[in-house]
Amino acid sequence: MIRKFHLFVLLAASTLYASELKVSADIPAVSITGIDTEISFRLSYADGMNAVADTTIQVTGLPGLDSVRFTGGSSEPIKISYQESGNHRIQFSGIPQFFHIRVIPGWLSLMPPLIAILLALLARQVLVALFVGIWLGTTFIYDYNPFYGLLFSLTEYIGKAAADPDRLSILIFSLVLGGMVGVISKMGGTQGIVEKLARFASTSKRGQFVTWLMGVFIFFDDYANTLIVGNTMRPLTDRLRISREKLSYLVDSTAAPVANIAIISTWIGFELSLIAASFSFLGITANPYITFIKTIPYNFYPIFALSIGLISALWQRDFGPMLAAERRTRQTGKVLADNATPISSLDTREITADDSIPHNWYNGFIPIMVVIATTMLGLWFTGLAAVNQDGIETSAMGFLQYVSTVVGKSDSYSVLMWAAFFGSFTAIIMAVSQKLLSLEHALQAWVGGIKAMIIAALILTMAWSIGNICVDLKTADFVIDATREFLSPHMVPFLSFLIAAIISFATGTSWGVMAILIPIVIPVAHLLPQSDPTIGAALQETILLSTIASVLAGATFGDHCSPISDTTIMSSMASGADHIDHVRTQLPYALLGGLGSMGIGYLPVGYGFSNWMALISGLAVIILFYRFVAKPVAG
Repeated sequence: MIRKFHLFVLLAASTLYASELKVSADIPAVSITGIDTEISFRLSYADGMNAVADTTIQVTGLPGLDSVRFTGGSSEPIKISYQESGNHRIQFSGIPQFFHIRVIPGWLSLMPPLIAILLALLARQVLVALFVGIWLGTTFIYDYNPFYGLLFSLTEYIGKAAADPDRLSILIFSLVLGGMVGVISKMGGTQGIVEKLARFASTSKRGQFVTWLMGVFIFFDDYANTLIVGNTMRPLTDRLRISREKLSYLVDSTAAPVANIAIISTWIGFELSLIAASFSFLGITANPYITFIKTIPYNFYPIFALSIGLISALWQRDFGPMLAAERRTRQTGKVLADNATPISSLDTREITADDSIPHNWYNGFIPIMVVIATTMLGLWFTGLAAVNQDGIETSAMGFLQYVSTVVGKSDSYSVLMWAAFFGSFTAIIMAVSQKLLSLEHALQAWVGGIKAMIIAALILTMAWSIGNICVDLKTADFVIDATREFLSPHMVPFLSFLIAAIISFATGTSWGVMAILIPIVIPVAHLLPQSDPTIGAALQETILLSTIASVLAGATFGDHCSPISDTTIMSSMASGADHIDHVRTQLPYALLGGLGSMGIGYLPVGYGFSNWMALISGLAVIILFYRFVAKPVAG
């Protein structure tokens, strides 16, 4: 949140075009002690009727500056470091003005997300935990006033969290897809799919493998992956006595990890744009897409996460809380713990098929395929339109680069909304045309499916709110500043992963971490090794590639296992799992992959160890861990 403090300045007519002007300042909500704060100014006529010509105004009170240049009415961001809160004096053309800035110690910026995560794990009340974190963060922003913190938590954060068009699209997509699931369940389609898949997936091992395989198959988007796989496989895994905790883990571990390393996905455009911008700044002529492909063998965490999920499914071995959950379900048939509270419930009577309705698999399969087909076609055609509109030259591109460029430029959020609605329309039309449901009952089932997702939607909104809190409190800036002194050429990949993992776990975002860190670490990884004469060209390239991959991998780690991550929440939602149980049982698996990525991957690779040997060694360690540490579910 950037609050706008308007500093009205009457300037001499002879100085600035004989007109009355005003200067306004964009000041961040808070500043971190000792870390630069960016302030920018805007110049405009008081009557608001005319554009301001480019000009320079004399200024005092800004360290190191005696004038501010305005281009198009705006100044470049000015970086200032403050040590304490208070009113600060600036003079524009000799006329004094004051503004107030809030300065907090850096460690306080970590408290809201950490308190929220800790409370969620201990108290098992996700909504309460998230609200406490939001309230605490807002209190820090508003001069440590808890009453203001309460009021502005509701209006400035929770109330505005879903105002972003992309987030609103995700929310509507989730709710509408829940409505579609409600209809296909009510007309017997879900049960039909279960009975069809049960012919092959007749055991727990096969059921888990099919779930993992579907997650890999729907590689093009993590949100579509999560909701489609979770909702489709849940009835079958319940029948096969696979715990909801294990289902939500398999869904989550094939969402962000596979979307991150897929050469064609909704992630690729964002990732390439960040790499390309940094390369342009540094004068690096390497192709960003080819560079991304080269980073895949260094992207250890997604590869290890996918491998752990597959080994766990095929070997039927688990460890930690997941082992207890799986044995509970296998022995008692209870897919949820006795004290579990699922954040969605898509098995209520309102959306359960009547006994007289036949269980036809195609009544569930066709609407789901409509969602997948609409998503894939929508990604292609919206991306193609954007490529043509932007005038991007594609004639010299290879096939894969061309396809990835188009998909990367697509409007994925709009496409997901179209897919959910088309899937809903298809399900309702099929139900009514076959006289399985009346139109009234079909719409009731659709609304019932949406109602089942309300709690999950609230949790998602609260998670976005605390993410905004972290932005305003500059949580990422503090973590980066606190670890900057530890950087060395060989340690850059290792520390980049660690920083990305910490920030993404604390803030629950992957793309935000990428956007923050990639412009910082690519110049460091490119320039720092060049300053060391003992590092040859081959190792310089290795450090650069592994550093780029480490940020993508670290961001995926947090997105995979943070309690406040949207994909983690959506995995619980689609699987009908208790969210805290999902986080608690999944975290040891994520830590296995994360620690392996750091200790076996990025640390030795930074010193010249082969990335292929690191991959093989990491996979070997995972296999040995499952052989000698993990226990058979059967006991």
